[in-house]
Amino acid sequence: MIGSNAETAAVVTVLVIFFECIGLRISIAGRKWGILAYYTQLSNLIALVSSLLYLVAAGTKAVTLLRFLTVSVLTMTFLITVFVLVPMGGSAKKLLFSGNGLYHHVICPILSVGSYFLTMVTLNGLRKYDGPYPFFRVHRQSGLATVIWLLVLLTVIGSISTALYFA
Repeated sequence: MIGSNAETAAVVTVLVIFFECIGLRISIAGRKWGILAYYTQLSNLIALVSSLLYLVAAGTKAVTLLRFLTVSVLTMTFLITVFVLVPMGGSAKKLLFSGNGLYHHVICPILSVGSYFLTMVTLNGLRKYDGPYPFFRVHRQSGLATVIWLLVLLTVIGSISTALYFA
């Protein structure tokens, strides 16, 4: 099971790289170097770099820390878009479901969080890392508890996206 988590995390990370490149291409076409003024673009560039590094050096402390930071900034990107920009009058369709917003506000943050979850469960399972959150500590809870935690967390993220789409 642990080996399959690592393989799945690698596949999801490749998807993150693929979608980050699509989103970046759309952003650069529209804004050129102006993309560097946007937190969304910067957080997604960091995600692209950390994903590439993950494929080269997964499991190292530096890459594990960088993946954690990446997931944190992408989660902030997603939450700010959902709970600040859309309610302030931004179009949910434009910000979340079209153009670079689809990739940089939804797909890449969700995939990156999923990849991070799988990575941390694997590292905890192999006893190479402890935590950083209780739901990753697979040796301190049942396998079922770990699966439930991950499903609940991923479902919450997906539900927020779905609810906004229909709102």
